[in-house]
Amino acid sequence: MSKQLLIYESAMPVSASRHGKVSLEASPGYGFSAGINAVPLMAVEFPRAAAEYAIVFTVTGEEVMPVVVLGVRNDQNLYLTPDAQWQARYVPAFIRRYPFVFSRSDDGKTHTLCIDEAHPGVNREGRGEALFDAAGKPTAFVERVLKFLQEYQSQFERTRRFGRRVHELGLLEQMQAQVTTPSGEKRSLNGFFGVNRAKLRELSGEALAGLARNDELELLYLQLQSMSNFAGIKDRFISSLTDDETPAAAEAAQPDPLPA
Repeated sequence: MSKQLLIYESAMPVSASRHGKVSLEASPGYGFSAGINAVPLMAVEFPRAAAEYAIVFTVTGEEVMPVVVLGVRNDQNLYLTPDAQWQARYVPAFIRRYPFVFSRSDDGKTHTLCIDEAHPGVNREGRGEALFDAAGKPTAFVERVLKFLQEYQSQFERTRRFGRRVHELGLLEQMQAQVTTPSGEKRSLNGFFGVNRAKLRELSGEALAGLARNDELELLYLQLQSMSNFAGIKDRFISSLTDDETPAAAEAAQPDPLPA
C-alpha cells in the first residue's frame, strides 16, 4: 500500500493575509486521486464502505490504520471513470475533505486548517465559495469545513484507538492478493493485514464483550465481509488493461487474499 497523503501538492495554512481574496470553485471530478491505490478509512465509515471496497489494515510499529483498497498498481485508482468521476456510491471522507486538511503541531495539541493551493478551483476571481468576508473573517463555508475536519479528526483518534486494540489482541495476519493479467503476467498486492477469523473466535469472553461494548466487534466482521470485494477490484483492473492483451486469459485471475 502506498501514496496516501500525496493528493496534497501544496498544502498551505489558511489565513486572511494569504487567502483574503481567495475563493474555491467546486471541482467537477476526482482527478487529484488518480495516483493512489489506497486511502485511510475511519471506523465510523465501515458500514457503508464494506459494501463496495476491500477494507484492510496497515501496520507501522504499534500503529494500525484501516484503509480501503482502490487499485492493484501503486499509482492507479480503479474507482475513477475516464472522466475522473467516482465509480462507487460511497466516497471515503479522506477524499471528500480535499482540498482541505489539518496540519498538526509537533506536540499534537494544535491543528491548523490548510488548503491545497494546487487545487484547480482555487482562484481570486470570485468563482465559487469565498474563504473570507470583507472584514477578513472566515465565511460560513470555511466554518462548515472546520466542523467537518474537526469531526474527521475526532473519528481519526477513535480509529487509532480501535487499531491499537486490534493490535494488542493479536488479531491480524499479513495477507496478499494476486491477479493474473490476460497476458499471463502476475500482479501482487501486499503489505497489508486482515483479521484472522480463527484468532477472533479464540478470544476470551471478556475480550469479546469489550469489543462489543465499543461497537468494534461489528467492525471486525465488516472487515472480514469486505474481503469479498477484492473480486471487484480484479475485474476493474482487468478492464483497465490495454486491448492488445488476450481477453481469454482473464479467467486466470486470482483475486482472493491469501495468507502471506
